[in-house]
Amino acid sequence: MFSVYGRAGRLFRGSMEDLHKVGAMSALARSRRVAPIGQDAQDQTTPLPEAHHAAPMDVAHRSAMAAYAQTTKPEIHRHPLTHVEDIVTRSVVTIADTATIGDAWAMLAERGIGQVPVVGGDGVLVGLLTRADLTRPDRLPGPEMHALVWRALLAQSVVDMMWSPVPSVAMDTDIRRVARVLLDTGLPGLPVVDDVGRVIGFVSRTDILRAVVADPPLDLWT
Repeated sequence: MFSVYGRAGRLFRGSMEDLHKVGAMSALARSRRVAPIGQDAQDQTTPLPEAHHAAPMDVAHRSAMAAYAQTTKPEIHRHPLTHVEDIVTRSVVTIADTATIGDAWAMLAERGIGQVPVVGGDGVLVGLLTRADLTRPDRLPGPEMHALVWRALLAQSVVDMMWSPVPSVAMDTDIRRVARVLLDTGLPGLPVVDDVGRVIGFVSRTDILRAVVADPPLDLWT
């Protein structure tokens, strides 16, 4: 189930096929420096622990160690990942619609994220602010502009630059449909909301890609 929220509240609730009723959603022109694999802002790799003891090399010792390892492994219940609730990032960061562009820049830099849902005083979704929105050339003053112009930009409200209305999803939404909307809109991810529109998570392209390479397997075809 998809919903669309804006400053006036919920504008739409229904299927992916009916999202067009809200109006055309054009793709965002986004640019991003390519980071080393596994070292982007949301997916840091963890160094492997160093081995302290060499494994025994003879066949008997290796067989015994393998048998012991099998007895100590907990039983893993695998299930295919099909819905947003299987891959969602629940520790979502939001920003108030009363915040300034300067506040947003500081938050994105401190948290190491590329986007943040914008919420009203009641916690209900009103928009989505992305780093791509903040760095669009047509919105930034030129290098020759006076410092006061830059100060004025940083003092602007996030409402002036956020994506609104913005699509959102429920926890039981099919991952395939989320991927389709991300491709169609060019958005880096979608806020996950409860029945009244409060943000309870975020599902991003990184979440979907991580699920593709993780275990248990991602099942997109059933």
